[in-house]
Amino acid sequence: MPELPEVETIRRDLEKKISTKKIKDIKILATKSVHNKSAEFLKVLVGNNFSHIERRGKLLMFALDKSGKYGYMLVHLKMTGQLIYRNKDRVLAGGHSQTAMNTNVPNKFTRVIFNFSDGGQLFFNDLRRFGYIKLVSTKEKEKIVKNNFGIEPLTSDYIFEDFAKLFQKRQTNVKALLLNQKLISGIGNIYADEACFEAKILPMRKASDLSQAELKKLFEMVAQVLKVSIENRGTTFNNYVDSDGRTGSHINFLKVYGRDGEKCKKCKSIILKIKHAGRGTHYCPNCQK
Repeated sequence: MPELPEVETIRRDLEKKISTKKIKDIKILATKSVHNKSAEFLKVLVGNNFSHIERRGKLLMFALDKSGKYGYMLVHLKMTGQLIYRNKDRVLAGGHSQTAMNTNVPNKFTRVIFNFSDGGQLFFNDLRRFGYIKLVSTKEKEKIVKNNFGIEPLTSDYIFEDFAKLFQKRQTNVKALLLNQKLISGIGNIYADEACFEAKILPMRKASDLSQAELKKLFEMVAQVLKVSIENRGTTFNNYVDSDGRTGSHINFLKVYGRDGEKCKKCKSIILKIKHAGRGTHYCPNCQK
């Protein structure tokens, strides 16, 4: 599943491709993928356009130029969602594995097709159908963000005091807390492992046991690993391709994730992998305490 850096890369690139382009028509191939009545969904969007695209955590929010009852179209890729933009012979993709769902669209995984007035097309593919598209009012969008997404790194609401409070009296482990989107939004398995490594903290430690110094280091490293990954256009796993058809290069900078059995780049100890917080977890037994 794409994490914050990958979704932010998709957001930036798609905004350049489709903003201000008039939606000519839409084909809904799987009604379950659209969380509105089809007739109303089409009525609102056909003839409209997206003015810009926002993001919170892993949720994409397409702002409607002509807003009335609905001000936004939400898109969540979940585990296997994919957005593919095609204009003439150029195909640009972002999201789930391109090997699992090829970019020869439409295909059997295509759920919704947006056709733009300039001939461009945006395809929403989803292998397991966990992702969704939904029209919401501006007020509802704000409510969803407030109730479902915690503080987000690299934004103005990412403040150390608030971050530290999340760990107080928490009996859960550090990694599980980092993965809880209602507490901290946008961090997934890759960057939780990387942040813990950079902060020299074992991901299985109890959250409330971290010292102030450790919390400060983790706070800084969470922001740093996400920032660097965005600069590198995200991490490539399962042939992840961004919306310019380019793979992310951050895989070359990973210190522990996906490197189990290899030597630590800092101390040469062997990187270990265990099942923890419901996910495969990578760490260095020497560097992390």
